[in-house]
Amino acid sequence: MAGDPLNDSLPAGADQVPEPAIVRAPLERTGDDAGNESTLTIAIAFTANLVIAVAKSIAAVLTGSASMVAEAAHSWADTGNEIFLVIANRRAGRAPDATHPHGFGREAYVWSMFAALGLFVAGAAVSVTHGVQELFTQEEAGDFVIGYIVLGVSFLLEGTSFLQSLRQARPEAASMQRDVFQHVLETSDPTLRAVFFEDSAALIGIVIAAGALGLHQITGSPIPDAIGSILVGLVLGVVAIVLIQRNRSFLIGQEADPRVRSQVIGALLELPEVSRITYLRIEIIGPRMVTLVGDVDLAGNDVESHVAVRLRALEAKIAASPAVAGVVLSLSSPDEKSLAP
Repeated sequence: MAGDPLNDSLPAGADQVPEPAIVRAPLERTGDDAGNESTLTIAIAFTANLVIAVAKSIAAVLTGSASMVAEAAHSWADTGNEIFLVIANRRAGRAPDATHPHGFGREAYVWSMFAALGLFVAGAAVSVTHGVQELFTQEEAGDFVIGYIVLGVSFLLEGTSFLQSLRQARPEAASMQRDVFQHVLETSDPTLRAVFFEDSAALIGIVIAAGALGLHQITGSPIPDAIGSILVGLVLGVVAIVLIQRNRSFLIGQEADPRVRSQVIGALLELPEVSRITYLRIEIIGPRMVTLVGDVDLAGNDVESHVAVRLRALEAKIAASPAVAGVVLSLSSPDEKSLAP
């Protein structure tokens, strides 16, 4: 198969699905290792945000600009969030144990949820609050050139981080036959989604802050600067809510993409052991990791004891895919409707 429409369901560190795997063709890896790519994306984002946060904080003190204060708060929030994302990647990648037979994949969404909440509180709330306060105090800003220089350098650094997340997202999106934005929104990898959206918000925020600072300098009024701080906070609030909602969806249990379901049904029906499928649930339980629960009708008319052995063997064959954390199969009833790809 030319594409890789199940790339989003693969676990970090899997170069290809070993034989024999019932979903071999649609699960083959065609790009770089997704886990290493996510780690690189986080590392670049953390470095950029830390440098930017320090620079913006200094510029905020020197200029007295409300928009610069909002941008500094935003960058410090992003820097802290990258730490949560590192923890998310590491804890989600732990091997299964007796108490967690399907692994720890969902921990990625827990820690990513903490990062989204941090963005909302430390970024959005602080920026909006400071902007509202500035509307009443209306303190004059100065040293505008310093502010412009810092914002310009910040835009370049944030742009570098954004391009890395875009570089990771593009091949994955193509393999899933999605556009980049749709893939980032729907991917099971919360770290890619967090960095992509945070960097997008950062670039928008820098443009808002530069405009607000310029209007402050031109008009001599701090009101545009205060409004800029509020607008930056609102952008961060929207991004944080989107990230919280997506992580919540994966935590409570989300079905895999319909295209993934269709191809898995097709791959199952190609197996000589399977006559038909009457029920199939593919649930995402972590970044590029799924569980399968289904009802199948096996080919032939074996006695019950032989059927049980064949059913367990089929489960083992499916579980050979590193994307599959668990498989539970039951026999179909004769009156159940068959599924088609």
